[in-house]
Parts: sequence; structure tokens; C-alpha cells
Amino acid sequence: MALREELLKAIWHAFTALDVDKCGKVSKSQLKVLSHSLCTVLEVPHNPVALENHFKDDDEGPVSNQGYMPYLNRFILDKVQPNSFDKCDFNRMCWTLCVKKNLNRNNLLISDDDTFKVWCIFNFLSEDVYPLIIVPEEIEYFLRKLTEAMGVNWQQEQFEEYRAHLGLRRYGLSVWEFIELVGSGLFSKGMNRQTLSMAINEVYYELILDVMKQGYMLKKGHKRKNWNERWFLLKPDLISYYVGEDLKEKKGDILLSSKCYVESLPDKDGKKCLLLVKCSDKSFEISASDKKKKQEWIQAIQTAINLQKDERFPPHKEGRQKRRELRQKLQAEQEEIALRMKELQLANEDKQQELEKMRKELEDAATQAALEEQRRLQTQMQLQDRFKQELEREKMVREQMEEKVAQKSTELQQYLQRVHELEDMYKKLEEALEDERQARQDEESVRKLQARLLEEECSKRVDLERLHLKQQQTIQMTEAEKQELENQRAIKDRALEVAMKQLDELERERKQAVEQYGEVTKKLELAANKTKNWKDKVARHEGLLRLIEPGSRGPQLITNWGPASFTEAELNLREKSWQQQKNTATQ
Repeated sequence: MALREELLKAIWHAFTALDVDKCGKVSKSQLKVLSHSLCTVLEVPHNPVALENHFKDDDEGPVSNQGYMPYLNRFILDKVQPNSFDKCDFNRMCWTLCVKKNLNRNNLLISDDDTFKVWCIFNFLSEDVYPLIIVPEEIEYFLRKLTEAMGVNWQQEQFEEYRAHLGLRRYGLSVWEFIELVGSGLFSKGMNRQTLSMAINEVYYELILDVMKQGYMLKKGHKRKNWNERWFLLKPDLISYYVGEDLKEKKGDILLSSKCYVESLPDKDGKKCLLLVKCSDKSFEISASDKKKKQEWIQAIQTAINLQKDERFPPHKEGRQKRRELRQKLQAEQEEIALRMKELQLANEDKQQELEKMRKELEDAATQAALEEQRRLQTQMQLQDRFKQELEREKMVREQMEEKVAQKSTELQQYLQRVHELEDMYKKLEEALEDERQARQDEESVRKLQARLLEEECSKRVDLERLHLKQQQTIQMTEAEKQELENQRAIKDRALEVAMKQLDELERERKQAVEQYGEVTKKLELAANKTKNWKDKVARHEGLLRLIEPGSRGPQLITNWGPASFTEAELNLREKSWQQQKNTATQ
């Protein structure tokens, strides 16, 4: 169904470009030429007999009332097979038939080829209603894609001004107005023609040729295993690669299916940024120019494979369908609102008619009432004289009655005043009862609150008594421990005092020992001096004299100055005494 709509849009342009006669009908010869051209481009067998039988001559002209659309659907479009013809050639043929008559090339900044591509893009984005128009939402979508391809910022305010100007005239643009808008450079100011042409070409490749990505990469051969630079074109179902970006020499295709996958490869053989496209029968090694391009190609190829797995349309076609559904939904809501407004308007008109009818009835009633009033006045004038005497007579009765009524009225006023006073008392009584009832409820709430507070206070008091008991036990245990610690500290203090006394005693003993050691040292020096003097004397007398000294019973100790004046046992005792004094002083 989508293919038929695409074909019908291009054929509609070609059909509306045909010449018509004074009656507004197309000659049969032109329809024959158009039908033959369509069959040739769409590769559908042409049946001239069917065309002759369908378009018979009649009194009104060369074309019958059956119209061209039934023939087109039955004998041409129903026989078209998808992917059996070149869409570009088909669009070129339809474009050639309609461009010469409708396109004004003056003041256009784009070439003929770019104009043709804009025409194709219009057919893709236009609504499926005839005559074909492109709505402002699709114009904004295309201009956004175009400015993005040119690398400039989108000017939303400028488009809103243009959209407001467009909304004052019509709902959308025709194809020739759309081409004039793009070719005028209104939304591409500051860009040269080459940049605009490249941007149109990029958008054309994406929207019309379903190209998801394109660019140069290196491909490894299957037979010679050499690397060649190729221009790759990614579509939802295949990857085509060419010698150059002019697409003149095609080298091959990589058919994509749900079983294919793409993955990154490590660098090898001096090639970097490698990726592998694995299909059911072959694998293709490709090298991108840098890591960013490599990641972009992997993501784009994976997106195409996912489209095959999910059996979905390309993203731009899904986006177009969603935008159309949203517009249809908004249009349905607007139609519903318009229908409701119409219903309200009809209801308002009915009400106006009813009001008009009631107004007429009131006017008639007023006229009838005026007539009745006039007759009543006449009757009153006639009866006035007759009732005059009766009125005078009744006047006296009325005065009497007025006096009675005045009296009754006074009584009634007093009665009503009493009733009002009783009602006020009743209201005050009700308010007092309500206040009493509210006071009892408040009192009951306060009692419940006091009871709850008493319960909480009792609970807290029990907890406090338990805590106080626990604190007393803790204090008692702490005091016992404190007393024990104080006893231990007193014992240690006494031990420290004893140790200090011992230390002082040892210090005194050490001082005494030092004093004794000084005295002994002096005595030894004195004895040494004496011994030296005696030795000198003996030496002078050349040994003629010899000192006679008492000998010892045991072995005699010899010092540096001669025989010692104490025995070895005495020396050991003194060494032990000195050692004990030293240890005591150290402690």
C-alpha cells in the first residue's frame, strides 16, 4: 500500500501537467503516451486493447466518465512488483513530464538535479490527499534536516514567522511553492550553492534512497586479500560499495539479514579501526579512518540488522508515520470539536427560534390583554355609575372593617413579635444545649487525656524507681570498688614510703661508702708516698738496709705498689658490700 501511494503521487504530478481542452478533459492520445511510459518504466506489460476498451469515444469528448484512475489501478499499478523497477528512473520520467509546464527557474539557487531531489522529497513528505500539499510540520522537519546537513544552527524564530505568514494564506505548500522556498535560500543564507547542494543530496539519500550512512572505508578482498578504498552505502537491507562516491562503478553488495552481526576487531596487519560484518555465507573485514567513524559504522550497521530482525521500516519512515498519525489524531480532535461546536450552534439556533416564538406569543398575548383591558374599561365605565352608590354605602362598611382590620393587624403584629421572640429563645436554647453537649465532649476528652497522662506518669514513675534502684546498686558497687582501690592505693603508698626510706638509707650508705672510699684513697696515697720515700732511701743506700715486715699466714696479694695490706677474703667481702650498695642505689 505504501508503494502504491508513492507511485500515485509522482503519477499525479505527471497527469495534472497534461494539456486539457475547453471542457477540462485530457485527450486520449496523451493518456496513451502516459500509460505506455508508465508501463515501460515500471516494467509492466502494456495492453493497448485494454486502454482502447476503457477509454471509448462518447458524445462528451474523447475520454469516458470512467476516468483514468480505475484503468491506472487495474492495468498498471496492480501489476507492479516491488523491487522490479528503478524508482529513480520512474521519478525522473514523471518529473520530466511535469517540470517544464510548472517550474519557474528564475531566482532559484539550486540546480536542476537538486530541484528534482527536492521534488522527490516533497512526494515523500506530502500528505496522502489530493491536490498534494506539504504541511508546515513536514516543512519544518525537512528544513531542520537541511540545516543540520549544512552544519548551521536551526532558526526556530525565523520559521515561526514564516509559518505564521503561511497560516494566513493556506494549510500548506504545493510542490512548486516548496521548491521555490528551498531554492530561494531563505533558510540557507550565508551558505554557498555547493554547500546547499551537498545538504540536499544528503537529505535525498536518507529520505528517498533509504541510505542510513555513507562514506569511504578500506575493504579487504576475498581472493587477493589486499585492501582497497571503497565508497560504502548502508541501507536497511544491504551495504553497497563502489569505486567512488559518484556511484558509477559498483563493486558488490553485502546483503543484511536478521542472522548477520557486526563486531569490532583488534588491529592487525598494520590496519587499525577494524570491524567485521559476518553474514551467513561470507565475512567482510573493513577498516575505518578513525575510532569515531568505526563506532558510528558499527552502530549504524547494527541498527540496520535490528530493523531486519524486528521487520520495521527505516527510522525516517517510522518518524513520518508517527507524525502523520499525530496530525490525524489532532485533526480528528479538531473535527470532533468543530462537530460539537456545530451541534452547539444548531442548539443555539433552536433556542433562538424558540425564543422568537415565545416573543411572538408574548406580543400576541400583550395585544389580547390590551383588548381585554379596553373592554374591561368600557365595562367599568358602565358599571361605575351603578356601583357608585354601592361604593358609598360600602365605604362606611369598609371604614368599620378597616378599624377592625387595624385592630386585628395590631394584634397580629404583637403575635408575630411574640413568635419572633420565642424563635430567638428557641435558637439560644439550642445554642446553649449545643455548647453544653460540646463542653461535655470536651470534658470527656480531657478526662480521657488525664487518665492517659496518669497512666503514663505511673509507668514513668515505675521506670524511674527501677532506674533509681539500679543507680543505687551501681553507686554501692562503685563505692565498694572505690574503697578497695583506696585500700590498694594506701598499701601502695605505704610500700612506696618504705621504698623511699630504703632508698634514702641506701643513699646515706652510698655517701658513707664514698666517704670511706675517699679516706681509704687518701690513706693509700699517703702509704704510697711513704713507700716511695722508703724505696728511694733504700735505693740510695744501695740495698744495705732492708725493711723487716710481718708476714701473712696465707698467700699474700701483690698490688701496683707492693704487697697488699688486706687478704683476699677481706677483698671479696668488700666487693659484695659495694655491689649491694650499688644495686640499692640503682633501684
